Amino acid sequence: MPDAMPEKPLTRGAVLVMAGACGFGVANIYYNQPMLADMAADLRDPAVAGIVPTVTQVGYALGLLLLAPLGDRFDRKRLILIELAGLVAALGVAAIAPNLAVLALASLAVGVLTTLVQQIVPMAAHLASAERRGQVVGTVMSGLLIGILGGRVLSGAVAQHLGWREMFVIAAGLMIVLFIVLVGLLPRTAPTSTLSYPALMRSLWRLFRCEPVLREASAVGALLFAGFSAFWATLTLYLASPAYHLGAQAAGLFGLVGIAGALAAPLAGRLADRGGPRRTVGFAILVTLLSFAVFAFAGRWLAGLVAGVLLLDLGVQGAQVSNQSRIYALQPESRSRINTVYMVIYFAGGSAGSALGALAWSYGGWLAVSALGAGFTGLALLIHVFSRRETMARAAA
Repeated sequence: MPDAMPEKPLTRGAVLVMAGACGFGVANIYYNQPMLADMAADLRDPAVAGIVPTVTQVGYALGLLLLAPLGDRFDRKRLILIELAGLVAALGVAAIAPNLAVLALASLAVGVLTTLVQQIVPMAAHLASAERRGQVVGTVMSGLLIGILGGRVLSGAVAQHLGWREMFVIAAGLMIVLFIVLVGLLPRTAPTSTLSYPALMRSLWRLFRCEPVLREASAVGALLFAGFSAFWATLTLYLASPAYHLGAQAAGLFGLVGIAGALAAPLAGRLADRGGPRRTVGFAILVTLLSFAVFAFAGRWLAGLVAGVLLLDLGVQGAQVSNQSRIYALQPESRSRINTVYMVIYFAGGSAGSALGALAWSYGGWLAVSALGAGFTGLALLIHVFSRRETMARAAA
């Protein structure tokens, strides 16, 4: 069915608040990473370093699959507020956790409930007018990406000066403030589906099978994110190698460089609105491919690494925003489920990229990692090109 115009068009202020909500929301699953050593020392359990980040990511994957589709069945505002309330409780438990078992359960819950951001993004797409959808999605996604990059920086600073438990208290406080703001800001949205929960879950496969644009966007997004993850999973190893002799802190500072790519997300959205999102995806793939060429041939110099990171983030995030603009236009009544299908495949691509990146490093070092990233990106380009030919052939038939 066609989109109905929202009763109250999204103001710029409302879009920025939704972007901030995504940023502060998603940061919750990254706060623990710089604090793992402090947490392990305080709880006197070295297993913290392996278990806590793992269960947090597993929780996010579960929430993505099991909770994100509910946005089509229930009022998204209510879902977001319920998840926020649960997130406050989970962060509070993490702050007072007496042992690893309690901290792991709290971390799992934090991961599951952080998927509230995957209600906000399709909600923003739903409330935006068709001619502004790309720009709105790009702005909201820029907030999410800055949250991913900035969460580690914030928690590292807080843990160093106050302590890791205090960071979780601060995070819970931020979620309470966010709850109060969103109660007044977000409009209620009418459900677009009356399916039962089992039927809602079964419909995910139907959407994947029946929507070729969704399959193409998911495959391209997953492959680009695989290359992106392969790079970030091995950057610390490369910086610590004889090529640089730098520590983990230097890798963290590269994350700040990536914010430039996150800030370019609204630009990608505007380009998608004006020139068509598919064309923007193609350009983004080429930029990503160029980034791995820079890593391979200029990665031995710090300036080359910085240039490569800028290109990598610009390309991957530009493709992400443009792909989301494409898929949100498919079936307005199924946006949450379409987003679920896309993000589950995207997340799977990132996990595979991290694992294969570590393997490539062990066998061939930095050149092997660069070649792996270029291979993922080249495959994405082939899918992008041949999917267009297939679409044109079907239209001519």
